[in-house]
Amino acid sequence: MRLVYNLFILLSLKKIKRLLVYSILYTRNNILILIFLRRKKMAKFMKTVDGNTAAAHVSYSFTDVAAIYPITPSSTMAEVVDEWASQGRKNIFGQVVEVVEMQSEGGAAGAFHGSLASGALTSTYTASQGLLLMLPNMYKCAGELLPGVFHVSARALAAQALSIFGDHQDVMSARMTGCCLLASGSVQEVADIAPVAHYAAIEGRLPFIHFFDGFRTSHEIQKVELFENEDYAKLLNFDAVKDFRDRALSPNSPVTRGTAQNPDIYFQTREASNKYYDNMIGIVEKYMEKMSEMTGRKHGLFDYYGAEDAKYVMVAMGSVTEAAEELIDQLNANGGKYGMVKVHLYRPFSQDHFLAAMPKTVERIVVLDRTKEPGANGEPLYLDVRDIYYGRENAPMIIGGRYGLGSKDTIPTDLLAAFENLTSDKPKDRFTLSIIDDVTHHSIKASKEVRIAHPGTVRCKFWGLGSDGTVGANKQAIKIIGDNTDKYVQAYFDYDSKKSGGITMSHLRFGDTPIRSTYLLDEADYIACHKQSYVHQYDVIKGLRKGGIFVLNTIWTPEELDTHLPAALKRYIARNEIQFYTIDAVDIAKEIGLGNRINMICQSAFFKLADIIPVEDAVAYLKDSIKKTYGKKGDKIVNMNNEAVDKGIDALVKIDVPATWADAVDEAELATIGEPEFIKNILRPMTAVEGNSLPVSAFNGREDGHFPQGTAAYEKRCIAVDVPEWQIDNCIQCNQCSLVCPHAAIRPFLLTEEEVANAPEGFETKKAAGKGLEGLQYRIQVSAMDCTGCGNCADICPAKTKALIMKPMEEQMKAQEANWYFATDFEKVSAKPNVMAPTTVKGSQFRQPLLEFSGACAGCGETAYMKLVTQLFGPRMMVANATGCSSIWGASAPSTPYTVNHEGKGPSWANSLFEDNAEYGYGMYLGVKQLRNRVKSLAEELVGLAPEADKAIINDYLANMFNGDTTVATSEAFEGLVDKYLAEGKFTELTGQLSELKDYFVKRSNWILGGDGWAYDIGYGGLDHVLASGEDINVLVFDTEVYSNTGGQSSKATPVAAMAKFAAAGKRSKKKDLGMMAATYGNVYVAQVAMGADKNQVLKAIIEAEKHNGPSLIIAYAPCINHGIRKGMGKSVENEADAVKCGYWHLYRFNPELKAEGKNPFILDSKEPTESFREFIMGQNRYASIAKMFPEESEELFALAEQNARERYEGYKALADR
Repeated sequence: MRLVYNLFILLSLKKIKRLLVYSILYTRNNILILIFLRRKKMAKFMKTVDGNTAAAHVSYSFTDVAAIYPITPSSTMAEVVDEWASQGRKNIFGQVVEVVEMQSEGGAAGAFHGSLASGALTSTYTASQGLLLMLPNMYKCAGELLPGVFHVSARALAAQALSIFGDHQDVMSARMTGCCLLASGSVQEVADIAPVAHYAAIEGRLPFIHFFDGFRTSHEIQKVELFENEDYAKLLNFDAVKDFRDRALSPNSPVTRGTAQNPDIYFQTREASNKYYDNMIGIVEKYMEKMSEMTGRKHGLFDYYGAEDAKYVMVAMGSVTEAAEELIDQLNANGGKYGMVKVHLYRPFSQDHFLAAMPKTVERIVVLDRTKEPGANGEPLYLDVRDIYYGRENAPMIIGGRYGLGSKDTIPTDLLAAFENLTSDKPKDRFTLSIIDDVTHHSIKASKEVRIAHPGTVRCKFWGLGSDGTVGANKQAIKIIGDNTDKYVQAYFDYDSKKSGGITMSHLRFGDTPIRSTYLLDEADYIACHKQSYVHQYDVIKGLRKGGIFVLNTIWTPEELDTHLPAALKRYIARNEIQFYTIDAVDIAKEIGLGNRINMICQSAFFKLADIIPVEDAVAYLKDSIKKTYGKKGDKIVNMNNEAVDKGIDALVKIDVPATWADAVDEAELATIGEPEFIKNILRPMTAVEGNSLPVSAFNGREDGHFPQGTAAYEKRCIAVDVPEWQIDNCIQCNQCSLVCPHAAIRPFLLTEEEVANAPEGFETKKAAGKGLEGLQYRIQVSAMDCTGCGNCADICPAKTKALIMKPMEEQMKAQEANWYFATDFEKVSAKPNVMAPTTVKGSQFRQPLLEFSGACAGCGETAYMKLVTQLFGPRMMVANATGCSSIWGASAPSTPYTVNHEGKGPSWANSLFEDNAEYGYGMYLGVKQLRNRVKSLAEELVGLAPEADKAIINDYLANMFNGDTTVATSEAFEGLVDKYLAEGKFTELTGQLSELKDYFVKRSNWILGGDGWAYDIGYGGLDHVLASGEDINVLVFDTEVYSNTGGQSSKATPVAAMAKFAAAGKRSKKKDLGMMAATYGNVYVAQVAMGADKNQVLKAIIEAEKHNGPSLIIAYAPCINHGIRKGMGKSVENEADAVKCGYWHLYRFNPELKAEGKNPFILDSKEPTESFREFIMGQNRYASIAKMFPEESEELFALAEQNARERYEGYKALADR
């Protein structure tokens, strides 16, 4: 029986400071369901958060179960929900949310569906391809009237290229599923409208997709108003919650769901749910009104903004509506009649509510869509609006356009272009904004630039390097100011796909009124450049207002600035009365022991100069945030950061700007003669952060998204602080430094006496040591401009006295630039790949690495493995790469680090998706296999016709078609014979076909690459199938033990006890033994390797794997910045060695070919552990933090982790001893 009365119980809490009310809402199975309600006023509060966190905060309150899987840019929602659950936070129902990480988005959607079916209110968080994997279950949830909520940070879809950035392509792909679509346009709207999705889903019995713009809203930080559980509970229809739970699958009242229906009734049952969609419009409207009453901010299904008698109205949804409001205010203030209809409820779409929101005076409408639907008559929202007015008398003119794909910044000037086009004599329909389309001519441009400044708003821009802490520090600053003052704040971070080492630009605004500028800063009051080399690469001072502040982090003294600063920068500073300061944060960070983490030093300098809050208060807030942020990492880290704050304030140097700077003369530009057109026309503008200005025609001939190989060599990022200098007399010529270098920035070269004679001055060499190297000279050469300064090469140098010493990059660049260009010029120093067998570490490094200068983090544990593979097999490699870190450092436009050798040959590389990489690579192999079989059959026909003297060449080719060691030589001879016959006009029916198939003569080396998130989780099913196929395919797995690219979430490769996102309290389940699972097939070559532990074993495993006639799997231990290695990533190679010495990681090879020889196929290459397991894991923050946060549980977890590792080793030992 349901109780419909309320029992009020007054409780005293600490001198009756607060009164609570227990409301008994109903009973179920004789259990009272209690909800806590505060009497007095609502418990709303202001908090500085991003859009993801705002959505997660709301979602948590209404969620029983969260089924999660990481994908950028939505991962933060799942991470904070997991974190709150680990801290014991309760939902509306007084329970901690049950959070479960699945193996894929498809798996998360399945769990989402099942959880709802069982009666638990369920949420999930996703975007892009992840959302597409959920589509089948979305149809099911809608069809079964289940009230789940998908919170989506809307993102672009991978088409001609991957984009992790925001638009509406993904949610528009889900509009046909039957899920309701509800849009939010700002962080505050996320907080206000997300509850409506939950309320309406529960009462209206339909699933909701609540979406907001990926990055622009998901990652924008704003000061917003949020509510507590008790406030949300007041509006919740608990009768509907009870009805939902009563409908759940239960053996106590069993039903059958998901039947197979025939043509007789399927159509009718599909139509039966129409009434729920009809009813949902009123339900959403009701809850919009209730939330409006609660918040004081009015929201409807469609919100109108602008002149009451507007003639020209824009229709849009998402973050662009905030910027449009700013523009409309300005246009109407100048006598215009403009307005905007902001769409919130997109499905079901209510014509009546749309027409009620639209002014009756409207004459022309422009509809903006943040998506592209190729081949359609228009984009979705445009077609919906056009349909509303179809057949209506005196209907307004309606045009549509596309904007903002892939987070393309849409500024007021672009929106002005849309309005100017709308009011023109002949408005262009289906236009594009923000780009120059000089091919199909869809783009439009505004007649003037619009800049909207708000009195009292301070605008700050920071240039940083990914991983230097600039972004993190700015997040901290914005939260300090937002949470401790009455000011409104906004922060947005503009960066590329690279995890670290890429350029970052932080855009901060502080104001006295809510900030609606949902676009990058076009003008700034304060600009700080935290990377000295940027002054030569980018226009870092662009947009700084007259009299503004410019801060440069530099090692240059005030006297040296005149020499080093570019003339354009000096002119701008002098002519615009810029207040110019410098700070040597790098030196301070080194002195303190923070390495390259300059964030706190620069942050305290910012608070001193920006004068937004008193500097004394800022210091106190900073130190408090340091304790909260770094407390779990120990007192030493806290104290170092506190010292950084103190020193940063006193380290600023005010520069007296010389009057002569106003007339500084530009130096001659560096010659780009001989550079490929792609480099000049595409790479150069993009690397100068001018890619937005590239027209569509720049990509003529590249419509399919392909980019040339080897473009990373032209970047010359100059991001290192220190780089290695070769000490020639100490060098023992082992080449280990080259082997371990993650970026191929240090290499050994062999030169003839003649080549040495032509070398630049200072190009020192020594006699090459080793068999076969007689008469050659040896040199280790460093590319200072490409080095990332990790220092691993110097760290592992085995010479008695180190042969590599880290020196400042600037001085090494000057000394070594000419030497590098000389050594890598094949016309000056010939390639010598075969002077020494590549089967030794030393010999392998005389081969050119065909992976160079990638965008990987300094000290990355992944790249060195793949670099070695390219040295061994690169000229005949095909690579399929799973989406993840290895695809981002492997192909972040415009940088392509996979390159070609002196013959123009090298790895062909491609990425499909995250989940299907094994199948994609398998498909590549099958296509080549089929065409090579055609070559084989043609060659077999030819041998029967050829003269006796030529038969040996053809037979030799056929015999070696599948032998990787000999295929190149025999193919060259065979190709020569085919060319000869063609020239002579012999056997043309066969040789003509063979000539067209020349590309397939050489045996390809097929490789499938990816991280553990792909191999252990989302792609495991496909990987297992490919390994089971028995085909000759090689798989290389970079095991970082987390989802590295999405920020370090737990995977099935994560060991017990490790802290990771989605495992905030430490992982509880054992690491999956992927290698042994694959070995059960018997015919799969499997190896587990760690380069720092045994370089020869890595080399041997790669060679054996490629030679094996069948599938191979190499699992490589790869230290990652997400591990939080306390010694730093400059010790990542040492970390690999330590992992094996302590028994954390094990080395082995399982070679099926040994079994055929009657030998044990399993070879254990690891020795018994000799060092402390506990000491090793405590050297990484992912473990040490657990000990700090959960001291009692950590002891048990660490013991279990050590036991698991020991048991695994004993298992391997037993296999080796058989």
